[in-house]
Amino acid sequence: MTKQADDAVAMFLEGYNCAQSVLATLGQQRGLDKDTAIKVAQAFGGGVARTGSLCGALGGGLMALGLSCSASSGADSAAKAKAYDIARAIMAEFARRHGSLLCRELTGCDLTTEEGTRRFKEIDAHHTICTKLVADAVEIVQTAISKP
Repeated sequence: MTKQADDAVAMFLEGYNCAQSVLATLGQQRGLDKDTAIKVAQAFGGGVARTGSLCGALGGGLMALGLSCSASSGADSAAKAKAYDIARAIMAEFARRHGSLLCRELTGCDLTTEEGTRRFKEIDAHHTICTKLVADAVEIVQTAISKP
């Protein structure tokens, strides 16, 4: 694991959600202060507000991508296209490693139900599944951003 992946996992284990941990870690290197990153990513944990949708770690990584590769104006279609290409590559690599982009599929738990939340705790998904997703999201985004 890279130092940044370790830092993101440490934040996650301190109680920040997956998206906050990834965005705050990657964002600090790109001029986004930690407090702002934590606020921006607040609703993205648990697959966006615990709905089981897009993995929050991946979502945080995609937000960090925007800090490195974004359009300077609404008319900058080349920058948008580049960001979308990199985002698709990040998503493809994440799916290749984990088989899905969706929190509910990655964890096997429906966090919108009491049963799913109970199962998440029983299998200790926070530690056994999500820490790996957080670390991988950081590493995948770092690699994608560093490519020419």
